[in-house]
Amino acid sequence: MEVDEMEDEAPSSQCELPLNEDGLSAQQESAPSQISVPVESVCVDGRAVDKLTEGLLSHYLPDLQNSKRALQELTQNQVILLDTLDQEVTKFRECNTLLDLNSLFTEAKLYHNKLINIRKEMITLHEKTTKLKTLGKKKLLVLNGISNGNKKS
Repeated sequence: MEVDEMEDEAPSSQCELPLNEDGLSAQQESAPSQISVPVESVCVDGRAVDKLTEGLLSHYLPDLQNSKRALQELTQNQVILLDTLDQEVTKFRECNTLLDLNSLFTEAKLYHNKLINIRKEMITLHEKTTKLKTLGKKKLLVLNGISNGNKKS
């Protein structure tokens, strides 16, 4: 890694703020109207920064990787749950469709029975009307016979 390469180099120092001859930083010189507060310059060894970075990464990286794996597993489980839920919704819709079909067949049977009853009533009404017609014809014949008999006398 790059960290190993940096360890092989000569020790280097990093200073945050360069100081002038008076011991003041460039920021302090540029703001004369403000109250000047001495700024400490921190010089840090490059190796120390690298070691601290490695230590920080080695401390937190395993937990972060475990969290990443756990999140990936949770995401996979969510996908599986969503697929299962989708299948259940499809089954539920099919069941509702079957219930609708059953109710349609029940209604069809009900209306079929009503039609059968109407047909029976129509047949009985037809029989009654034919009987009334024959009775009416007989009465007409009797009346005609009586009226014909009155004319002969």
